[in-house]
Amino acid sequence: MTELTSRRDKILLASLHHVVFDGWTKAALQAGVQDAGFDADMALRAFPGGLPDLAQHMADWADRRMLDELADLDLDAMRVRDRVAAGVKARLQVVTPYREAMRRLLAYLTLPQNTPMAARQTWRTVDEIWYAAGDDAADFNYYTKRSLLLPVYTTTVLYWLNDDSDGMAATWDYLDRRISDVLKVPALKARIQKALSSLPGPFAAFRRARG
Repeated sequence: MTELTSRRDKILLASLHHVVFDGWTKAALQAGVQDAGFDADMALRAFPGGLPDLAQHMADWADRRMLDELADLDLDAMRVRDRVAAGVKARLQVVTPYREAMRRLLAYLTLPQNTPMAARQTWRTVDEIWYAAGDDAADFNYYTKRSLLLPVYTTTVLYWLNDDSDGMAATWDYLDRRISDVLKVPALKARIQKALSSLPGPFAAFRRARG
């Protein structure tokens, strides 16, 4: 980790306590800089792009923490679906202490000018989850897997934001159901393709057209 990244991490975490009250604002960032023990101009040096830079660093910090948590698990002993679930769970657990700040961040990211950045951040997170799960696909499956996980991740985040169950048990149950639903899609497609391949005449032609 570079010295700049370390400073950015420190300012980010100090700022999150103020985000709860001030929102994702320059005031929260400046307060975080002060709490972290830096001069006021460090906000510009650490985050020259301002609040979007701070939001991007939040995603980067959380992804790094997620990968650290996953590194402590025996992922090789898990089924793929369990690896993916562990990735989503780890990503949410590292930001659980800052859940109210995350709520403010999501409100900031839903502003029209910020939605492209939010989309890039979310795609990168699901990409990191799949990579940690052992997926190194370089063909069309790369996009298919990430596109399937994307809505699972985003809806689970929204569920998690309002979950008051013990240990977030309701969120993990919701995540498990969503992953099960997603995994049915490629399995169903494979069964249909197998069935069509055994049929003659126009059905075989349909199979070729679909392929």
